[in-house]
Parts: sequence; structure tokens; C-alpha cells
Amino acid sequence: MNGEVATTFECFGGRCAVRVSDPDRELATEAVRDARRRLLDAHLTLSRFDAASELSRLNRDRRGEVPASPLMLRVVAAALEAGLRSGGLVDVTLVDAIEAAGYARSRAFADVPLGMTARPRPRRHAAPSPAARWCEIAVHDRAGTVSRPPGLRIDLGGIAKGVMADVVGERLARFPAFAVDCCGDLRLGGAEARTRSILVDDPAGGGPLHELRISEGAVATSGITRRSWVDDQGRAAHQILDPASGLPAYTGVVQATAVAPTGLLAETLAKSALLVGPGRAESQLPFGGVIVTEDGEVRVFEGLALLAPSGLVA
Repeated sequence: MNGEVATTFECFGGRCAVRVSDPDRELATEAVRDARRRLLDAHLTLSRFDAASELSRLNRDRRGEVPASPLMLRVVAAALEAGLRSGGLVDVTLVDAIEAAGYARSRAFADVPLGMTARPRPRRHAAPSPAARWCEIAVHDRAGTVSRPPGLRIDLGGIAKGVMADVVGERLARFPAFAVDCCGDLRLGGAEARTRSILVDDPAGGGPLHELRISEGAVATSGITRRSWVDDQGRAAHQILDPASGLPAYTGVVQATAVAPTGLLAETLAKSALLVGPGRAESQLPFGGVIVTEDGEVRVFEGLALLAPSGLVA
């Protein structure tokens, strides 16, 4: 029986976890340490809240084309892929809007129950921004640079978590089994394809809504209740914006979970499913997924892969 080594730690503004199984416990321990180190380094590189991070320096740089690290090149390229896959719903250029909504710096969140302690906004499905400024970003791998108009800022947010789950998962794929959890963006796999139990969290704070099992692939959850606050007008606000309006999105879906082959794709699909609303969410979940609607209804969609919503790695 292979032993499992695990660690849990604060990273990306939440809690990350890494588990690795191998007969050689010392080897598994070193792999877990390496994974933790890579995730913490990525947080320092990609945080928009740290003025010294590479992302903050990129956002401040007045040059049109800026040298970038291999990690920055990969994550920015992933952001462009997410923009294309989502038809512009995943837009990493909404920094001014998210700051105006009240998320200008790292903050404590109250997890506001929508409709209870704050006045909600009208419900409508989200749409891409007509400006589509994410299309003005380009990655030049050979030159090792990122180009964009000076002053156009980037927030890599959930994309960074999905990509880093993939990056660490790629390094752990040779082990019998592994699980990487980047604040709810999971990448699972390993040579023995060990099946794990996954619990779907209740966005209202109750017990798990559903239990599923997965052995290989990725899962991500996007929701509007876990990083939420009351704005200065007494309205509920959160970090997921409607690109068309620049305001927090209220589509009728409060949580969406997506299954996909990679963490990046799962993150993209989950956010897209939340933004298009209940009537179209299934169209964004080709590999399966789960949504929770504003009235508490849980809808499970079977897809092309084993269904495995995000939650706790058992």
C-alpha cells in the first residue's frame, strides 16, 4: 500500500493542499515540499496585491512590450486562451472595474448571504465587454515578452490558480497518485489513477450538497458568495464581474463547478457557466458539472467525463 504525504497551507488568498502517494515516503515528501514551494513562489509572482510582484511591475511598466518570466508568459497565454474559449466572458483586463467595486486591495470577506444583509442587484446574464481589451494583449514566446498598451492592467486571479494546478500536476504525474488543490481548483491523477471522493460545498454554508468520485482530470468552482462584501451603497458585491457592465454579476447562478481535462479549462468553464446564467449553464459544461441557483436548486449535468465537482479532497 502506497503511503500518502500531504500538506495544507495559505496561498493565493485562500487554502491550498497537495497530496502525493508513493512507496518511497521520502520521495513523496520532497515532491510535496517542491509543490508547496512552487505554489508560494507563483503567488509572489502573480499577485496584483503585492507591489513588488512581477504582475504589478508589468502593470506599472510604461513600455508597450515588457520582458517576462516563463511562468508569466504561460499564465498570460492561458488568460488569452480562456478569453477565446469563453467568447470574452473571462476577461483579465477588468482591474479598474473590480477596484471600483471595492476590491482594490487584499481584504477580509464577510461572505454576505445574498438578499439577507445586503440589497442585491438586478438579475441578468453576463456578456463580453464591447471593448474586448483582452484582445490587445499578446505573448511573444521567442522574445520572452508580453505586449499590451501601456496602462492596460491585468488581473490573473482564477486563471493563475487553474494554471498552477496544472503546472504542479504535470510534475507529479509520475507518482502513483496525486491531488493538487489551489483554493478549489483541483488537478488529480497519477500512474495508478486512484479514485478520490469529492464533496461539493454548499454556497450557503450548510453541509456538502453532493459527493462524487474522480481519478483523473481537473475540477474548478466559481461562486459569488465566498468573496463577497457590502458596497458603500448597501448592495451586495463580489469579485466575479459582468464584463459588459463592469459590475458584479448576478445571473441566477451563485455557484458553478466544471470538470475538464486541465485546471485551466475547468476554471474557464466554471466561470463561463456562472456568467451565462441557469438557462445556458449546461452549454458551458461539456465534461459535466454542477450549478447551484439563486433559489438553492442544485443541478447536476453529466458530460463527457466522470463528474467531479470541486470541494474537499477526501
